[in-house]
Amino acid sequence: MNASVDRVRDALAELIKAALVSDDGLSLAFRQAAADKIAALAADPPPADAVRIDGAWTLAIRAAEAPELQPEEGQVNLTLPRSAPFTLEELSRADFDVDRAVETIRKSASTG
Repeated sequence: MNASVDRVRDALAELIKAALVSDDGLSLAFRQAAADKIAALAADPPPADAVRIDGAWTLAIRAAEAPELQPEEGQVNLTLPRSAPFTLEELSRADFDVDRAVETIRKSASTG
């Protein structure tokens, strides 16, 4: 894996965690972490040929499935789509809407 994939995976994982947890305070913390990571992506966008967004999405889902978070996950189960709901270009924009992204993830997941 390369540093660009790591950065994208980490941003996506924070978005997924924000979508999955029931606790509003914890969700807000994950949203802020996602916003910070996305701002870093916008400031220094990864080259498109260095990141397969669907691969980073799959890695992000695995990161969000961390056992320590499972008791907090109550919004949706982890049946998320195989394809990332955002493009790399969208995720790397300075005006990326974290709240809308969290809602998109919630709506794209199978409810349990």
